[in-house]
Amino acid sequence: MHIDKDKCVGCANCVPVCPMGAIYIGPDKLAEVHQEACVECYACYRGLSVEHLPPWPIRMLRSFLAALGLRFQPDPDICPTEAVAPDTLTWPRIVRRAFSDPRVPHESTGIHGRGTAEVKTNDVTGRIKEGEAGLVVELGRPGVGGYFDEVDRMARTLAARGVVFEQHNPVTSLMVDNSNGHIREDIHAEKVLSCIIEAKIGLEKVPEILGVIKEIAPSFTTVISVGVSTRCDDSGEDPLRQMLVNAGFEAQRAKTNLGMGRPSHPPQSARESRI
Repeated sequence: MHIDKDKCVGCANCVPVCPMGAIYIGPDKLAEVHQEACVECYACYRGLSVEHLPPWPIRMLRSFLAALGLRFQPDPDICPTEAVAPDTLTWPRIVRRAFSDPRVPHESTGIHGRGTAEVKTNDVTGRIKEGEAGLVVELGRPGVGGYFDEVDRMARTLAARGVVFEQHNPVTSLMVDNSNGHIREDIHAEKVLSCIIEAKIGLEKVPEILGVIKEIAPSFTTVISVGVSTRCDDSGEDPLRQMLVNAGFEAQRAKTNLGMGRPSHPPQSARESRI
């Protein structure tokens, strides 16, 4: 993304719209985009209404009023001259938009946003079986973002502990080798709003994996969010809760899914066949 300096009048309406703080007013009193901080989320491009006013009379009016100690300011949700302009993105920068623009589907999964359904649809897909746990590790948040070199480091750490990465996940699609979690090096310097590593582990390994993530998290420069999911047993009990408590984690049920649609897998038990 960039600001067309021939059109910009320095109203600064685009500055607070950017979730990464990448837009600022430069020495020439016109808006600029810090290209390293920009994650190509298109929030500025879509977040402002546009008017197609010619820039030169707006600049003259602002200069004249400024000389009188007055100010002309367009409505805060408008770019009066349509100065915010998208770039033609090529590899590897295009990866930024794929993981940051919620309206762009990931090519590897066809899913918008972060590109993965995680294990929220497990009662339909049956990816997580009894005795297994689904693990999601999200790196990044609006205002912070995250670089793929740290995604690579987290994925390698998890792979060394024996996790199995979810194939239908956009981060997995960027791995050179799924067995060791190595992310292709040509995108290590790319920054995104956030992305999710998704994997499956044996239920008994959950405390170990969470302990490892907790241990290495302080060495990361981004925000790390972790989620663990599992199936209830035949009596409806959650076998994960007490395991987490015993390991020193606060355990709460964040979400329970039931009957989200027609199962696409054979029933595992009489209980499941009734869903």
